Amino acid sequence: MARWDDELRRELPDGAEIFDAHTHLGTDIDGMVGIYDDLERGMAKYGISRAFTFCLDEPDRHPGFRGGNDRTLAYASRSNRRLIPFVRLDMNEDPIDEAKRCLDLGARGIKLHPRAQKFLLNDERLAPVFELAAERKVPILIHGGRGLPPIADDLAHLVDRYQDAQLIVAHAGIADLAALADRLGGKAGVFFDTSVWSPLDLLGLYRLVGPEQVVYASDYPYGQQPASLLISVRTARLAGFDEEQVRDVLARNANAIADGKPPRQPSAPKGVDTFQQPMTFARIHQYLSMATPLLWTRQQDTIGVLGLALNACDDRSNGHRDELDQIRELLLAGREMWRALPEEGDDRDRMAHTRATFRLIHLADIVAVTTGA
Repeated sequence: MARWDDELRRELPDGAEIFDAHTHLGTDIDGMVGIYDDLERGMAKYGISRAFTFCLDEPDRHPGFRGGNDRTLAYASRSNRRLIPFVRLDMNEDPIDEAKRCLDLGARGIKLHPRAQKFLLNDERLAPVFELAAERKVPILIHGGRGLPPIADDLAHLVDRYQDAQLIVAHAGIADLAALADRLGGKAGVFFDTSVWSPLDLLGLYRLVGPEQVVYASDYPYGQQPASLLISVRTARLAGFDEEQVRDVLARNANAIADGKPPRQPSAPKGVDTFQQPMTFARIHQYLSMATPLLWTRQQDTIGVLGLALNACDDRSNGHRDELDQIRELLLAGREMWRALPEEGDDRDRMAHTRATFRLIHLADIVAVTTGA
């Protein structure tokens, strides 16, 4: 992994500032834990200057995430405001009162999660939240990833009605990407964050919205380094972003949100409608896409998909020997980690082992998708 830290440093623009627009601290009911000291160490290691942060779907989330929000505010104070706190809301439990309480105490944004908190975007209770965000001039970050029905029309209605409320759609809006880009692309003050697993999702986003509408995000503790930064930078360059636009994505766009500056009018989207890559890398990506759900559900690779991906690395006819060697090294280590995945014992240890294995496979997939395309 240290070697991939070095690879990331070569990929980043010289002296680039980095702002992480999506991080969590706390304990989720799914078992995931975001630890303050780990986040601080990661920010220092990877040169991340500031981050938006909010609590997870906490076991003590009732009433209205009050406990988690108080912890978020305390973490922000402890960080000397390098962590910029967002108040997380439950639409069923006095969201406006909790939002006002936390904004008065120093929160600088609002987090909404329609999947976790089980509400739709046509919920009439959202209007006062957007109205408050517009009044206080704070951004709203809303989950736009898996597990949602189409959300574009209802979200666009809220954006049009409350134009002073800046919006960050998390996870590149993959839940409804094409429709979200159609309704919200070109709108100053609407942003999409880069916290996704698949490089193809980011390439799909970049061809639909301008670079001024994209903010880098890791989704810590779910997203991990160096893959989180590497996927964002490599796909941006593949889409044709110039160095200044890469810097916009890494920090400038989010800095403007955090500092309350007027949003810029987005330029034309970049990227291409047709994605091409050498057949060898397409095969590797296919096999690794098959491996991922097996690993996430903590099953063994009984199908042998990593073996198929490793066999594909033997095809040296395309001239990308170095990249194939990188993928092979990652997958050999990943296969050994996967075989050693414990079936019993502490659940947190099993999760850590699984995530370490996924880091290797994810890096291999990033290289496969972004090489020679």
